Amino acid sequence: MTDLPNIKPDYFHPMDADALFSATRSTHKPRILLLYGSLRERSFSRFAAEEAARILNAFGAETRIFHPNGLPLVDETSAEHPKVAELRDLVGWCEGMVWSSPERHGAMSGVMKNQIDWIPLSLGSVRPTQGKTLAVMQVCGGSQSFNTVNQLRILGRWMRLLTIPNQSSVAKAWDEFDATGRMKPSAYYDRIVDVMEELTRFTLLTRDIREHLVDRYSERIESHTELSKRVNQSKAV
Repeated sequence: MTDLPNIKPDYFHPMDADALFSATRSTHKPRILLLYGSLRERSFSRFAAEEAARILNAFGAETRIFHPNGLPLVDETSAEHPKVAELRDLVGWCEGMVWSSPERHGAMSGVMKNQIDWIPLSLGSVRPTQGKTLAVMQVCGGSQSFNTVNQLRILGRWMRLLTIPNQSSVAKAWDEFDATGRMKPSAYYDRIVDVMEELTRFTLLTRDIREHLVDRYSERIESHTELSKRVNQSKAV
């Protein structure tokens, strides 16, 4: 460490390959939460999320869908609001997420962003999204676009989620679902299967070691500094 004078050796941990393989592996089904970004009765982002949930269930996952109807605007009320509490409880429950949004004016919908804005980076000492997996999807009213999935990826990184490489963008969504809301056979459907397959695998691979994967040198230093302050304060009193 002599050529790294800025490093604090007590908090610089060498790579531990064994830590990447948990000694105990979870046996329950992967828990996946799905969010969608439209309140319309015939919501294609909801249809896509519901189709994704069916596929995830077939891959052996347990799924729950949050319905954003009645969710207040962020900061309009307190986090004790029943819909906010429901959303946060589901985020705490899940080990991975699917975000499915329509593209509106070249961006994700306000309904989608509002849900994400209600999810905190931290709740006390718990970071409810850190190290969990994420798959992103969008539905388009016209030709295929990737604006929304690209934005969702940025948000996923900000929320410290492990966003998987694959993604789905469904063009002309109004022509891809039947009258009952079921998705028709197509290359778009096949892509959603691909994405859910990959999400399930990544979730199984990472859920037992997610805290290790996102353990950070800078935060170890910060935690020690905060602890020292608390200890010194108690001694002073």
